[in-house]
Amino acid sequence: MSGSTRSSADLDPRRRKILFRAWHRGMRETDLIMGRFADAEIGAMSDAGLDEFERLIEVLDRDLLSWVTGEAEVPENYDSELFRRLKAFHRHDKPIHA
Repeated sequence: MSGSTRSSADLDPRRRKILFRAWHRGMRETDLIMGRFADAEIGAMSDAGLDEFERLIEVLDRDLLSWVTGEAEVPENYDSELFRRLKAFHRHDKPIHA
């Protein structure tokens, strides 16, 4: 089970692949961060947004998690509008699995 609540039936092949990869990163916390955001946003992302999201998928789990939680500074080359939307998507006043 991936955890995804979104069907990929209406998505083109690229979006299906990205959605799958967002939910299968390796570390459950980053699966939830990337996967839930992808569930909500993947259908409306532009090609440039998809490019940027694919770049974020390649980031090591520990780095991505530390950027999202604010434990580490986001490198300038990843501090994009899409990353800021990803970070804002997850409320930090409750656990990400709640």
